[in-house]
Amino acid sequence: MVSIVLASHGKFAEGIMESGQMIFGPQKDVAAVTLTPDMGPDDLKAKLKDAVASFDEQEHVLFFVDLWGATPFNQVNGLLASEGHEDWVMVTGLNLPMLIQAYGDRLSEDTAAAIAKDIFTEAKNGIRIKPEELEPEEAAPAAAAAPAAAPTGAIPEGTVIGDGQIKIVFARVDTRLLHGQVATTWTKSANPDRIIVCSDGVAKDQLRKTMIIQAAPPGVHVHVVPIKKVCELAKDPRFGNTRAMLLFETPQDALRAIEGGVPIKKLNLGSMAHSVGKVVVTNALAMDQADVDTLNKIKAQGVEFDIRKVPADKAESYDAIIKKAEDNLAAQADNK
Repeated sequence: MVSIVLASHGKFAEGIMESGQMIFGPQKDVAAVTLTPDMGPDDLKAKLKDAVASFDEQEHVLFFVDLWGATPFNQVNGLLASEGHEDWVMVTGLNLPMLIQAYGDRLSEDTAAAIAKDIFTEAKNGIRIKPEELEPEEAAPAAAAAPAAAPTGAIPEGTVIGDGQIKIVFARVDTRLLHGQVATTWTKSANPDRIIVCSDGVAKDQLRKTMIIQAAPPGVHVHVVPIKKVCELAKDPRFGNTRAMLLFETPQDALRAIEGGVPIKKLNLGSMAHSVGKVVVTNALAMDQADVDTLNKIKAQGVEFDIRKVPADKAESYDAIIKKAEDNLAAQADNK
C-alpha cells in the first residue's frame, strides 16, 4: 500500500490527518510532519526522513504539501531529488477531498504516481461556492469535440436492460443518511452508479431532499424515494444495469423494503442515533426494543449484517451487539 506524508506549516497537517480518519477510519502508514516557528529547514528535513523511515512501505510514497515553493515544499523537493525512489511523488495544495480520494485510491492503486494523477481533478472539484451562481464558468477546451446528443424520452415500461435485475451493491442503515463517510469511503468501496435514499419522510421534505441530492459524490446520481417506490424499482427490469447503494434512516424502513421484495443480502449498520428510550450499544448505535425486534426480523429473512462505520473498521458481531442491547434495555427497565 502506498504510504502518505502530510507536510505543512503549523499543525494543519495533523488536523487534516485527524479529519481524514474521522471520515475514512484509522489509516496505516500515514504521517503528519509540521513546521513550527522554532525549526529550521534541516530540522524539517529530518522529520520528513523519520516519517518515511517509520513506514512499512518506503518505495511508494506520496507527499502532500500545503504550499508550492514554501519550506515544506522545498524540503520534500530536495528529498525527491537526492534520496527519493522512482515512485516518490509530491502534490501541493493539500485539501481534505484530495486526501480522502487518496485513501480510497490506495486500496486499489499500487503506485504514488497513479494516485497523484487521479486525485488532481478531485482536489479541484472540492473547491465550490455556495450559492452556485457565484462560481465562474469554466471555458470548454478549444479542441473539444461536440458532445453526442443525449437520448431523449423515457425508456418504455417493460423494457429489459441487462439481466433485468437491479444490483444492490451496498445497503446501510444510517440516521444521517448521505454524509461524508458514505459519500467518500463507502462509495469508493462499493462503486455504485446510483445512491437511493429510501425514506417516506425525507421524500416529502423538499429542503432535506435537496440538501441530500446536493451532497452527491462526483459521478454518482442520487435519488430520494419513499419505501414503496424502491420496492417498485427492485422489480423494474429497466434497472438491470444499475449498481445501487441504498440508504435507510431506520431498520424499520429497511425491513419494509426487504419485505417488499428489495433483494438485500447484506445490511450495514452504520449509525443509529440516540433518543429517549434508547440505550447506547456502541459509539455509533443506540437501540430500543422495537429496533432489536426489527433487526431480528431482518435476520430471520436471511440477511447478513455488517456492523461498522467505515470500511477500515473491524466488523462487530451481530449476536454480541444484540445481547448488549437487550442487557442494557433490561437494566434500564430495572432502574425505572
